[in-house]
Formats: sequence, C-alpha cells, structure tokens
Amino acid sequence: MASAYPIEGRCDCGKVRYRMLTAPLVVHCCHCRWCQRETGAAFALNAMIETDRVISLGDEPEVIVAPSSSGAGQRIARCRDCAVAVWSHYAGSGHLTKFVRVGTLDNPDVLPPDVHIFTASKQPWVTLPDSAQSYAEFYERKDVWSQDSIDRFESLRPQIETYRASLQEQKM
Repeated sequence: MASAYPIEGRCDCGKVRYRMLTAPLVVHCCHCRWCQRETGAAFALNAMIETDRVISLGDEPEVIVAPSSSGAGQRIARCRDCAVAVWSHYAGSGHLTKFVRVGTLDNPDVLPPDVHIFTASKQPWVTLPDSAQSYAEFYERKDVWSQDSIDRFESLRPQIETYRASLQEQKM
C-alpha cells in the first residue's frame, strides 16, 4: 500500500479528479467473467474505500447502473466527457463505499492487489506470483483484511444495514 496519503487520480481527460485521503480497506484484483467483460481486460483492480474518504477535485462523474452477477447491479461513476470509469458502488454497501479503479490513480503502482479473487475464471495466460493471496471464488474478510480495515468497515455496519433495509423496503 502507498505509504503517503493523500493520493490522487483522474479520468483520461482530467475533468473528473479525486483524492483518496487514506489507504483503502482492501485492493481486489477480480478475475470474474463479469469484470473481464466490463473492463474488456483480464481482470479489474479496485481499491475499496469509504466514500467519505474520497473527495472530488473536479467535475462530478455521471453514475450509470450496470448489471452484475448478483442481480443487484452496480453503479459505475464515469466521466461525462471521456466515459472512463473512475469507481463503482456495489449493492453490498451501496453509496457508503467506493471501489476506485486503481488504474485511474496518478500513480497506480502504489496500490498493488492485496488479494486475487474469482481466480477459477482467470485467463489461463495470467500467472499469479506464488506469494499472491488468491481465492477461487471469494474469501473470509478476517483472512485478508488488516485489523484496522476490519474496524473501519465495522464502524460503517450500522449505515450499511440501514442502506440494505431501505433496499428491502423498495422491493415491497
């Protein structure tokens, strides 16, 4: 992880700029077929962070709803001009967390993946280092996240539960 925060990122044209104030909770390298299709690449590299720890420095992105394997969809924030995706909000924690696209950081080298997930569907030509934490599907949080990240996420839990309850009420 990067040792000095804040760090910044942007879309291709630079109209959408953001600053991550702290380290993310976790950095996922997802090899699922949905991420492959969505990115047009072999995987997606996302830094999960609390939304209030990311501040806008430029134009606000347009948020579109895209399908997801869960069926709940994801909200993808894209620049209105160049259409680069800068982050997503997944249904699990909704607007409370952002999954920042690491490739949009000014220096993406500072956030290598903590874990590779859904490797059962990774491209066969992608070779993971022997030292990489990897899971055929997903993992137990306690097996991957630092205690600080677990504590930070737990502090969001009441808000996440409220968000999930509001989704249930909308279905009724």
